[in-house]
Amino acid sequence: MGNNNDIRVWGYLKEFASEKDDIMRAVESVFESGMLILGENVKAFEQEYANYCGVDYGIGCDNGTNAISLALHALNIGAGDEVITVSNTAIPTVSAIVSVGAKPVFVDIDSDTYLMDVTKVEQAITPRTRCIIPVHLFGQCVDMDTINDIAKRHHLHVIEDCAQAHGATYKGKKAGAMSDISTTSFYPTKVLGAYGDGGMMLTNSGNFDSILRRLRFYGAEKTYYASTHGYNSRLDEVQAAILRTKLRRIESYINRRREIAQIYNEQLAGTSLVLPKEASWRRHVYYLYVVRHPNRDNIIAQLKEKGIHLNISYPTPIHLMEAYNSNDYRKGALPQTEAAAHEIFSLPMYPSLTDEEVTRVVKSLKELI
Repeated sequence: MGNNNDIRVWGYLKEFASEKDDIMRAVESVFESGMLILGENVKAFEQEYANYCGVDYGIGCDNGTNAISLALHALNIGAGDEVITVSNTAIPTVSAIVSVGAKPVFVDIDSDTYLMDVTKVEQAITPRTRCIIPVHLFGQCVDMDTINDIAKRHHLHVIEDCAQAHGATYKGKKAGAMSDISTTSFYPTKVLGAYGDGGMMLTNSGNFDSILRRLRFYGAEKTYYASTHGYNSRLDEVQAAILRTKLRRIESYINRRREIAQIYNEQLAGTSLVLPKEASWRRHVYYLYVVRHPNRDNIIAQLKEKGIHLNISYPTPIHLMEAYNSNDYRKGALPQTEAAAHEIFSLPMYPSLTDEEVTRVVKSLKELI
């Protein structure tokens, strides 16, 4: 369980204490409104978040996994179709592909950023390929110009998975504004996190907006009548109200994450840790501060004894998991992905971390390496 002096890899209690009055007012306003499902807060948050990302339409849903599934459904992607993505991602990216009946096709990652290696994408395309899902992992964006050029040449759809990149930018564009449909999660740990589950889909297409709204609400546009097969996948009104209050602070969250990252960068420079790399044309929002070291497991174990908790994202590539392993992928199939899985780990990163806590993490790390 640890103690009050432990430094967690993530925590929300200090943030909640400082924002409690606003959060509770938002929750009470929902309870007093008489509208608990798809009310004014969901509608307002959808537009506010779309505006923040520079996109025309936002469609709230219940979680980031279903956001991807609904996006795939909206693009008529299903059985027999292939979707190109990465194995170095959270399980939901791939489970959503499989849940619509499509086949995930994995490409390797870039060894510097751990993002999709865009030079590998074109060779993975087959006659069954319908879509590319680049994952904006750890807080920065994939090279979307290259992805979109490939997609255009091969007549493919693109869905950005932005669950780890709220507010990240690529050549001045926000994550989520560079594809047919983008998806995100508001899971509590995220840069913009709810106090429970939540998700959203973004698009500039009025047609996709209409389709996605039907899909998330039983396929219906009016009560008790479904015009197509759909699902129950709605963003909760309470979570939308909370997220509206937090969206007003998102740039301060990002600025503090970048300040913490800068402390890590400066104080860990010259050590045997491989530190994150940020391209000049990207804004990294440091959802995670991911470092690399061959002695990772020992470092994690010893820091835990000192009350400092680290995390591995992700210890097992998805193509090697029992649930998603197939004859197409054996150990060694994605060498950069597999090598990273043995060495990468995350340092504590969240806005309410103090400079003193960050310095304690750095000092303890330096003593070990």
